[in-house]
Amino acid sequence: MAEETDIRVRALEAREVGDRTDELACLLHACVHAGASINFVLPFDKADAEAFWRSKVLPDVERGGRIVQVAEADGRVVGSVQLAIDMPPNQPHRAELNKLMVHPDHRRRGIARRLMASAEDHARGLGRHLITLDTRTGDSAEPLYLSLGYRVVGVIPDYCRDPFVDRLDSTTVMYKTL
Repeated sequence: MAEETDIRVRALEAREVGDRTDELACLLHACVHAGASINFVLPFDKADAEAFWRSKVLPDVERGGRIVQVAEADGRVVGSVQLAIDMPPNQPHRAELNKLMVHPDHRRRGIARRLMASAEDHARGLGRHLITLDTRTGDSAEPLYLSLGYRVVGVIPDYCRDPFVDRLDSTTVMYKTL
């Protein structure tokens, strides 16, 4: 895997999420069309992706319940991960990792690993010492999570629809203690 050294990873402010919805939507659209199992199925157009960022993510970021980390190359968003921090009162020590995405043209360059490290650092800075996530069983992200120290809790069968074909896929639930 070749490292991409000219990548900048950082958290976006709420205003930036709103201002960069087009770029974020292009990233989401490209990842779904490349087969990513991140809650969407085909047909999925750019308007669907924009609506997700504007109606689901942006309000959560504005409320302080979600952090959006991005990887930028030449000032353009090429990757993203979300850290959900609006947890129930009995789980203030936990964060949930959502939607790790790297644009198909920028994969296998260490960007996902850098996004994960940044999200974990951010979680630590907020006093969170447990991160949970789920990923489609057998997806390319699963070995990455394992290599980063995430542990498998179990597998839930028939959890989500495949983005391309009419079948149900399992999800693997994972956690990491920071």
